[in-house]
Amino acid sequence: MSADIHSQALAKHFADLIRATGPVTVERWMADCLGHPEHGYYITRDPFGTDGDFITAPEVSQMFGELLGLWCAQTWMQMGSPNPVRLIELGPGRGTLMADAMRAAKALPAFVDAVDIHLVETSPVLREKQKETLSGYQVNWHDNFEDVPPGPALVLANELFDALPIRQFIKSQISDKEDVTWLERLIDLDPEDGSKFRFVASPGPSPAASLLSIDLDYNPDDSIAEMCPAGLRLAHTIGARLAVQGGAGLFIDYGYGQSQTGDSLQALLGHAPHPVLEQPGNADITAHVDFSMLARSAMEAGASVHKIIEQGLFLTALGLDQRAAMLKSQAPTDVVSEIDAAHQRLTAPDQMGTLFKVLAISHPDLDALAGFEDIT
Repeated sequence: MSADIHSQALAKHFADLIRATGPVTVERWMADCLGHPEHGYYITRDPFGTDGDFITAPEVSQMFGELLGLWCAQTWMQMGSPNPVRLIELGPGRGTLMADAMRAAKALPAFVDAVDIHLVETSPVLREKQKETLSGYQVNWHDNFEDVPPGPALVLANELFDALPIRQFIKSQISDKEDVTWLERLIDLDPEDGSKFRFVASPGPSPAASLLSIDLDYNPDDSIAEMCPAGLRLAHTIGARLAVQGGAGLFIDYGYGQSQTGDSLQALLGHAPHPVLEQPGNADITAHVDFSMLARSAMEAGASVHKIIEQGLFLTALGLDQRAAMLKSQAPTDVVSEIDAAHQRLTAPDQMGTLFKVLAISHPDLDALAGFEDIT
């Protein structure tokens, strides 16, 4: 079935739903566009790489996954070298990160022997890619994090939280005599063209806005605030497991170190911006991650939270410069420039280095983790 047919089916799905029950939330739109069991974006295609719609850090360079593999091995030793240890990746893409991580981890054979790999993946298309990439390893697949067997764990999530559905709220003061209120941003059919969709506001205040983490009333009217319930639940679930069973988690994504307002909802098609409400299911939809809210959710579950730092600083602290130099010393001349370009893309402030953040959470007994020790 072609992408256009999937998109047409989703458009009809939303139109029928809106006619039956009224405007849908941004959360419902994003969830169905990405994860509808028949027509969702991630269910029907491989979106990664130059032939897809976006490129993630593991596809940029092997160095990214290698450094994360060494981070896992180091953290495992800090945990007391449990055997087995669940190595869990959420949203593992094509399996590239895990393959690079395991190859680098062979520097510590005892860690490789202890590792029990678990991938949390809902896309049948991507599962097949992962099976090819990781054909040399024993891998277990799950639909949900909660399905992973108990035990000490190392959890990796790279560009996972940005794809979890958000809710949006619009600040409104209906009259000078009324208190500030927050309306929920919804999606409705366009009354002038029933085949198109448009953003609208809920007719009354949204009680869910009380869960937002920042003092919103100081923002101007029409400000947009965002919240990711699925992300907060997942951070809490991971934090609760690590706090009881041991281990650490590493969340890497683009977003805010501190909560702020702003409309970050965006769509990408063919590596270019695309209107969010056009061709549902045919483009990737993401939003910036609020790392401070994730950290708070994990802490409330009993986990320790380490610093939220920029990706460029984190990778540099793990030894990216040295790894790049080693690769260049062994590479043909025409490959050296590719390694330099990948290094730049991963760390430069105007590329992934500053916008992308790293959050580590762990069992309370774990001290400073690799990459975070000397960051102020």
